Formats: sequence, structure tokens, C-alpha cells
Amino acid sequence: MVDTDLNAVDTYTWSTVPIDETHCPRDESLENFIMHYKDLTDKKYGRLVTRFARKLEHPSRIQETPLGSLVADALQESLGIDVMLMGSGAIRSYNLGPVVLYSDFTECFPYDEAVYMLPVTGEQLTRMIKRFLREEAFTGEHTEFYQLSQGMHVVWSRSGQCFKELTLDGKPLGAQQIYKIGLCKYHYSSLKPFLDITLEEAEANGRVRVLATSYRDVIEEYFMTHQHLKREIEGRLIIED
Repeated sequence: MVDTDLNAVDTYTWSTVPIDETHCPRDESLENFIMHYKDLTDKKYGRLVTRFARKLEHPSRIQETPLGSLVADALQESLGIDVMLMGSGAIRSYNLGPVVLYSDFTECFPYDEAVYMLPVTGEQLTRMIKRFLREEAFTGEHTEFYQLSQGMHVVWSRSGQCFKELTLDGKPLGAQQIYKIGLCKYHYSSLKPFLDITLEEAEANGRVRVLATSYRDVIEEYFMTHQHLKREIEGRLIIED
């Protein structure tokens, strides 16, 4: 019943309507319109990017993961830097592969940012790693965490709040040696809170540069040109109680 004075419905009755040709006739023009765009999106997102040797996991953002290591390696190798600190939270899938379609790829990497190179000393890099390994990261607070590229080996003691080991390519970091570190724009834009270093400190060591305008493009190209990739937990980052 409709109240004409208030122009509102005050009672109604629900009824089920079968989904069939009688009650819901097909609109072929609308269907053709939709299918036209579906064909275009299927062509784009259904294409093959790569095949891994096996499915790669990323089950937690506060630990070394096979998928995280591969992504950090792809950027480190492609961009010619010493270390890539890849934000764990930017990898949005718990696993990927072994067959990777473009739809899977974009779901895993929904963000697309520039990659910056920071020249930092060994002492500064030590401080940066110590910052993201602070205790808040392991007690449920929101902090930034990073996947490490090949060559890094870190053993961190939570009870001692200290490094038991910290090496690059099997050698201790040189306190005053300059290392080229890769960071995506989001992390570059918040250096002090995320990594306990200022842009001015890095610039004192040399020129900060943009290495790529799209880290997703770099990763996609690497995946496309390197088939049957695989990674295991290698001990790049070991967290001890």
C-alpha cells in the first residue's frame, strides 16, 4: 500500500522469481556489449607471464619467504644494485604459480611505483635493518618489513636485540663502505620512520637516483625472460628468540 500523502511504501510482500527465459528474457544487445569487453579483458589478463618450477609461497610478511626472495632478486639483478629491500606488504598474494597469468600477477602486485637507489654506508645499512627488525614487528604492531635480495645473511636475536651475523656476499659490512640500496617509492618517502635514516644522510654519500619508474614492469620482464624460476628458504633472514 502506498501512502499518497507521504509518498512512501509502508507495506510490501516478498516473492521469489525464477531466473528463466520467461521472467528474465535475454537482452542480446547488452550481452554482446558485455562479451565484447570480456574478450578484451580475457586477452589482456589471461595471457601467460611465466611458469615457475613450483608454487612459491609468501605466508607471512615478517619472515623470509620464497616469493619475497625471488622478487627482491629480480629487482636487485635487473637494476644492478647491491641490496634490494622489498617491502613485504607490497606482495599481496600468499602464493603464486606455478603457472602465472597476468591476472595472477597483477593481483599479487597491485601497486606500481618507482624504485630509488640510495647510497648508504655499512653502518647506515646496519641501522636500517635493525630498525625494521625492532620488537614491535613481532608483537602485532603495524611496522614495515622487508624481503632481502641474494647475498644478504642476517641472524637477529630478539632477546639480545642485536645481530649475531650480518654479512653481504659472505663478508661483514664495511662501516664506511658505500652500498647501493634499492627501495620502492612508498618506503623512500618515509625513510626516517621506516628505516631510521634521512634523505640528507644518504645524499651525503652520493646522488640518489630513480632506477625505474615501474617496479612491476621490471618484475614482469624478469619473470617473462626467466622461465621455471624457483626459490627456497635460504637463511637470508633468521630470527632467533
